[in-house]
Parts: sequence; structure tokens; C-alpha cells
Amino acid sequence: MYKSFSMELAGRTLTVDVGRVAKQANGAAFMHYGETVVLSTATASDKPREGIDFFPLSVEFEEKLYSVGKIPGGFNRREGKASENAVLTARVIDRPMRPLFPKDYRNDVTLNNLVMSVDPDCSPEYTAMLGSAIATCISDIPFDGPCATTQIGMINGEFIVNPTNEQKLVSDMALTVASTREKVIMIEAGAKEVPEQVMIEAIFKAHEVNQEIIRFIDTIVAECGKPKHTYESCAVPEELFAAIREIVNPEEMEEAVFTDDKQTREDNIRRITEKLEQAFADNEEWLAVLGEAIYQYQKKTVRKMILKDHKRPDGRAITEIRPLAAEIDILPRVHGSGMFTRGQTQILNVCTLAPMSEAQRLDGLDENETSKRYMHHYNFPSYSVGETKPSRGPGRREIGHGALAERALVPVLPTEEEFPYAIRTVSETMESNGSTSQASICASTLSLMAAGVPIKSMVAGISCGLVTGESDDDYIVLTDIQGLEDFFGDMDFKVGGTHKGITAIQMDIKIHGLTRPIIEEAIARTREARLYILDEVMAPVISEPRKEVGKYAPKIDQITIDPQKIGDVVGKQGSVINKIIEDTGVKIDISEDGRVDICGTDREMIDKAKDIIRNIVTDVEPGQILTGKVVRIMPFGAFVELKPKKDGMVHISRLSDKRVEKVEDVVNIGDTVTVKVLDVDKMGKISLSMKSGDLEKKNGDK
Repeated sequence: MYKSFSMELAGRTLTVDVGRVAKQANGAAFMHYGETVVLSTATASDKPREGIDFFPLSVEFEEKLYSVGKIPGGFNRREGKASENAVLTARVIDRPMRPLFPKDYRNDVTLNNLVMSVDPDCSPEYTAMLGSAIATCISDIPFDGPCATTQIGMINGEFIVNPTNEQKLVSDMALTVASTREKVIMIEAGAKEVPEQVMIEAIFKAHEVNQEIIRFIDTIVAECGKPKHTYESCAVPEELFAAIREIVNPEEMEEAVFTDDKQTREDNIRRITEKLEQAFADNEEWLAVLGEAIYQYQKKTVRKMILKDHKRPDGRAITEIRPLAAEIDILPRVHGSGMFTRGQTQILNVCTLAPMSEAQRLDGLDENETSKRYMHHYNFPSYSVGETKPSRGPGRREIGHGALAERALVPVLPTEEEFPYAIRTVSETMESNGSTSQASICASTLSLMAAGVPIKSMVAGISCGLVTGESDDDYIVLTDIQGLEDFFGDMDFKVGGTHKGITAIQMDIKIHGLTRPIIEEAIARTREARLYILDEVMAPVISEPRKEVGKYAPKIDQITIDPQKIGDVVGKQGSVINKIIEDTGVKIDISEDGRVDICGTDREMIDKAKDIIRNIVTDVEPGQILTGKVVRIMPFGAFVELKPKKDGMVHISRLSDKRVEKVEDVVNIGDTVTVKVLDVDKMGKISLSMKSGDLEKKNGDK
């Protein structure tokens, strides 16, 4: 039965149609927010997927260009692979919802969001976040919801709920917060050095709004919700745990996992696994889930020691950071390079500078962003964790980590006017044992400064973890979590920022939300660690950006010309500009507003190209001394090309201080000569002189 539900949300109407379309999905919500329309569906398989030890959840965000009145480019004229924005949106939807599904659920679940119409002031990404939660809540898929999401902006110190397109352009914050009824379950933020306390207040402003949305979702579920279906549990049998503990006692497992070397720990667990496989060789049912059982045993051991004894696997104190190191100029020929090491996590970042014409063009649904000049790319090869597998290009995790580091650094980049370059930084993971995305922020800062990019402040990133007990006040926050603490803990709270404040947050958790005290402690811990990294590790290596770009980086000069004279510089079919490029070896980009970027590695050639362009666009006036080429000879004088389509004549009497019988006695076609402009008549005819006496006279002399 078709039913429609509406609420007012941030001054716009949110409408949810249930039973109108996609009726064969387990759950479907036809979402309308303003004139944005998104179809969100939730579907699940009937049976669990065999042979897996994880919950197979897939989240899709499909951007259809018809939603903004565009036809896709390319030969096929249809949408291709998911854009970076679509991947990042799917990740933001996944992160708050995944913890709310049963831990022992192994049925395939797909949350699909089809963007069908876009109102620029009503974010389709935000609409899809709500739609996925509603579709899952009203479905028969087991789910401990509802959860809701709110976006917060900040203009002149005032919080804006679900900002419009125009408001986003001037906002100092782009915060997304998801909540359950009681707790915050996901945080994603980009900010312009926002103080920690302001960020905390913004998070809980969003949490308040989320409670209104949850009450709205409750009314939909009450009328349209299906009974949740039963499922085949894939939990590890308690008898297996008991049998494992008989063979490997808790002290032995503790000794195996508590070491500061990742390879040693993996070797220890490998030996324990082999021992248990031999012990259970005749029990195929137990062997099928033995890997998961050992994982759970490690997890319980680590969590108990951290929570009860405040003992970390590598022996560090709860607030202690792993050994740190920073270096620059690792690679000799690149424009800038920096390496940051934290324990067994190591990132080598490389910075490349290029003309603005090489900025990335974006073909998506957002009218605000059609291109971006700063690109951060993150690579995670298998050798970084001692594994072997072929490279298949960046996956969703790599795209997400790259975007997080990019978001952290954008607020400190110079403006295009201050530094007219496109900038790409690439983080190569040399070694990984937790928090490579935050090491990427540190390494990127080093390489940007080494490349001579005049960033406004240094940025560093650090991550905190969490282990919780039975009650809300029984928990331990861990500074600088390594891989094991991430795997077995409850939270990965990543914060990037400067001395002044926060530039990026990404929070992932595996439990049903965080209380305010946990969030406040995590943010305070990351600030303390971030300042230590900035002052004690990074600043001693390079404390400010280099004054100039390196010798191998392109040099870019900018000049501005009258837009009406762009055609003169370009010439017919590009003849003039191509000749300048051929003669000087530079690259020239001209924008519609008359800005000219001249890029090259040879400063002398850049200056030459600049002089040629200025000569072309500058009107010829009496008194100027110019250089030009002889293009035509007549009995009475020589014609000199001063600029494209602009010739002047040197009368035979003005070719030399001496008497000239024949023009060819002084000049020939193709000669480059220096002349003085004597007169420009009403018809535009230009009279020139090559007499040394005229050339010696200053402009304006008679």
C-alpha cells in the first residue's frame, strides 16, 4: 500500500514515499528533499554466503547525469564507473549503518541509492544517507536502527543545518554526523582550522537534529515496517572456544599477541593456528570457523589487557605515541618529497606542480565543483603489509584515505592568485601498521613545504582508538592506535589539523555509538598528540615552506591582458601563440578573463614570452622604441612588423644617419631591427625611424 510521510527539515520539506516504486525490494524509500529525488532500496539474500568471516554489505550511490539535465560524455554516452564523489558518499553511508547489523549475519545486503533529480540546495548525498537508513528500517532485514544523519555548516560563527549550495561556498565547516537514539555513531568533517570546542558543539547540534529525524523515521516504521526475518547465525560455537582454551591457555595467547613487532606477532599466531588445526583435524565443522575463533580469542585477550590492566600490545602507555621520524628531499628529481614514519607505519609523499590547465576536471552532479587544483592520491601496495597480490588500481579504501588527507590540507593551501599552480601529492605506503591516512597528512605537509608551496600552516594527523566495557563509563581511549588495536578495538577516530584547530575528522566505530565524554576525550587527545608531532617532529626538519619552487619544478608567471585582445595573442588558428611557444619553449594558458599563465623551466624564455605578449597587446604610440622584423621592402622604404597584423614603415630617409641610395643597402627581408615610433596617423599608419639620433632620444623628446 502506497503511503507518504513528510517533515520540515532545515526549512525544506522532506517527503518519503513507501510502496510507490520498487516494491519487490526488501525495503524501498522514494525520497524527496526539495526537488532532489533519490530512490533508496535495501535488499538481502535468502541465505548466508558460504566461506566468509565478515558481513557482506555493499553500498552504492549511483549518479545519473539526467538528474542535472546532462548527457554523459564519451563514445557510449552513458554513465561509466562510479565517480570519486559517489565512492566517498557510499563510504559515508556504510560507516554508521554497518555496526547496526547483527555481528553474526552473513547474508549479502545491498543498499542502493539512485539519484534521479538534483536540487542544488538539497544535497542528494544527504538525501541518500537518510534514504538508506529508512529503507533498511522498514525492511525485514535485521537492523538495530533507526539512525539519522545531519550536515552542519558554519558562517560567521553560526551553525547552519543542512546548508544550501550557496552557504557551502562560504562555510568554515562541512560536518556530517550520524546518530542513533542515544549516541553519535559517525563523524565526517572538513574545516578551516576550527577550534576543538566549536567542533564538539557542532557535533552535538547535529545530534539534536538527528533525534527529530529518528522520531520521524519511527512513525514510518510504525505504519510500514515489516517484521524482521530470522537468519542462520554464523557465530562461533562456545564449545569450540572452550576446546581452544584447553589447548592454548590465556597466558599463552597473551604472550603471542603482546609484542611491538607485527611480523613476530603474526608468526606467533601462525604457530598457534597450526597447533589447533592439527588438534581439530577430524572436525570439519570446527575447522571451517577456526580462523574466526582464533581472531575472536585474540580480540578478547587484547581488549581484556587494555581495559583491565591498561596494557597495550606493544608495551606503550595509553597516551604514548610510537617512535616518530620525518625527512624531506628523499627523491632528487621530483618537485618535492617528504617521508613520515610512525612505528611500523611509513608514508613517502611526492609533490608535483603544474600549470592550472592540468587541474582535474570534474563531471558530476555538484555545480559548485567543476574542477579542482589540488589532488591527493593514496596508494596501498600489498608489500606494505608483507603480502603478495597484483595491483588492480585504487579501491574504495584508497580513494577514501586519499580524500581524507586532501580534505585536511585544502584549508591551508595558498589561493590560485598567490600560487598559480595545479598541485598533486601522492602518498606511497612503504609500510603499514595502522593510521596510514594520518601519516599521509604529515608526509604531504612535508613534501608541499619542500616543493616551495606557500601553505599557511603545517598540518598533522593522528588517530585515537577505544576499548569499551559493559557500561558507558567503562572505557579506555588509546592515543595513536596501531593495526591490532584498530582491528580489535571499537573506534578509529582520525583528526587532522594545525596549531589553530581542526581541518578534518573521520570517525569509524564498530559499536552502537559514542557518548559525549568519549568524543571530548578523543578530540583532546588528538590535539595534544598533533601539537607534539608538529613542534617536535616536523618543525625541526622544515619549519616553513621554501621561498621558491625547486629547479626541476616549472616556473609560472602571470600577466593580465585586455580580454578583447586575446584573439591578437592567439592569432588565426593559433598561429601567433604557437609561434611564441615554438620560439621560447614555454607553455601558455589564457583564461576568458584575460589572465595569461606562462609556464617553463627557463626563466629567460619565460621573460621573453612575456615581453612578446605584452608587445602584442600594447597599443603602438609615438615615442616607443620597439623591435620588429622586416617583412616587405619598397623603393621608398622598409615595412617592419611590430606585432601580428601591425606593420610600420621606415622611410628610406630614416633608415640611417647617412644618405641611403637603396633600401637593401641597409636592411633585407627577415632582418630584426630596432625602431622608434615617430607618428601614428588617424588612419593607423605608423611612421618609424632607425636613425641612431632618434633612437637615442628619450620617449617624448622632440
